[in-house]
Amino acid sequence: MLEVLSPAGSSDALVAAVQNGADAVYLGYGAFNARMNAKNFTEEQLRQCVSYCHIRGVKVYLTLNTLVLDRELPALSQVVLEASRAGVDAILVQDLGVAQVVRQMAPEMPIHASTQMAVHNLAGVKKAAEMGITRVVLARELSRDQIAAICRESPIEVEVFVHGALCMCYSGQCYMSAMIGRRSGNRGQCAQPCRMSYGYDRSENRYPLSLKDNCLVGYLRDLDQLGVACIKIEGRMKRAEYVAITTRIYKD
Repeated sequence: MLEVLSPAGSSDALVAAVQNGADAVYLGYGAFNARMNAKNFTEEQLRQCVSYCHIRGVKVYLTLNTLVLDRELPALSQVVLEASRAGVDAILVQDLGVAQVVRQMAPEMPIHASTQMAVHNLAGVKKAAEMGITRVVLARELSRDQIAAICRESPIEVEVFVHGALCMCYSGQCYMSAMIGRRSGNRGQCAQPCRMSYGYDRSENRYPLSLKDNCLVGYLRDLDQLGVACIKIEGRMKRAEYVAITTRIYKD
């Protein structure tokens, strides 16, 4: 059975996900998650949310999926400790240094490789497994055949995005926001320049870099048969109503 993983960018969105059938939610806490502009959670709210979810049989995954500077490692270590004490079920990482900190500070904590890690082949999955990672969120650019080939030989769980916004660059590793607006997506502050209009004269008000949203609701049986363990809905910046509707549709 596919695990339905829903976004929780706020307390309202978390409740919406749980009440509409999510098997797990992912959320941000602290200064090291890729959606710093979401409402996210305080330490007390994190404890409350974990308790709310666990009572209802729902898992909580924490996103620590930005690139981290050396001087930030003490603060990162504190976040990992607080997350472990709160009882989160896994931590998503992009930075291999973050994965090492999680392993040192919370040895029993499962680690998931974020899609920003750009794991796109079986060799990458096996290398992640060697580093103690228990689940890989595959790069969003992969085809059905590529996903199938990875799942057949993967020693760990495979997760794929099935719904929501798509970044115009590979696996969200974009430097366009940092270059134009000095806000790096790899530091959780993407200004979404790919969603803006570009052009002039008759081409004005067109959006050549803005991709259509992903929607694989018609392919869930295929993904299950391929061996995918978890399907992920994008949208930690979306309203609770969006989370409720998409979660319910994919769960049904």
